[in-house]
Amino acid sequence: MYVAGDVEVVRQSPKVAVVGSRKATTEGLDNAARVTRALVRLDTTVVSGLAAGIDTMAHRSAIKAGGRTFAVIGTGFDRAYPAKNRALQAHLASHFAVVSQFAPGSPVTRANFPQRNRTMALLSDALVIVEAAEKSGTISQAWEALRIGRPVLLLETVAENPALTWPSKMLCYGAEVLRVGHLEAQLREIPWVTACGEPIF
Repeated sequence: MYVAGDVEVVRQSPKVAVVGSRKATTEGLDNAARVTRALVRLDTTVVSGLAAGIDTMAHRSAIKAGGRTFAVIGTGFDRAYPAKNRALQAHLASHFAVVSQFAPGSPVTRANFPQRNRTMALLSDALVIVEAAEKSGTISQAWEALRIGRPVLLLETVAENPALTWPSKMLCYGAEVLRVGHLEAQLREIPWVTACGEPIF
């Protein structure tokens, strides 16, 4: 595992992953910002994957709100994906942290990102899905989080979307619905269990 920046940002709990669609809607981006600001107010580190869409909004909103955030990326530190997030990646490495399981110079393949998602689930104390389509890679991350006992919260706009079939299955296995009007109250009730020190592989 490679860490660029302050490893204590990665170690410090509580920390919650805020993730979702790369092709986010305006509503999704707004909700990502709301969730992130609520977490910052609760002195919680925001974790995400530096992807376009929801991930980028989560990182930027945490920074803007004066909170802590770090990225778990699917490339080596010599790459930025997407390339337009190169400056954001550099900022996170300089002021917070960027984590990767891939050595610099490693090839970038489609398999990298499911592996990255699993690592993010392991490093986070809980997971919030803001927006995700029927075949989103975010879904595999949520299943992994549930498998290892992490709380998973689906924003109500996802959980109650009639066009999606996966949320109902996930709710049956222990995921919970996160209400936009009760963000802080619900997030405050997450049973914080530190992920630090657990085996990653």
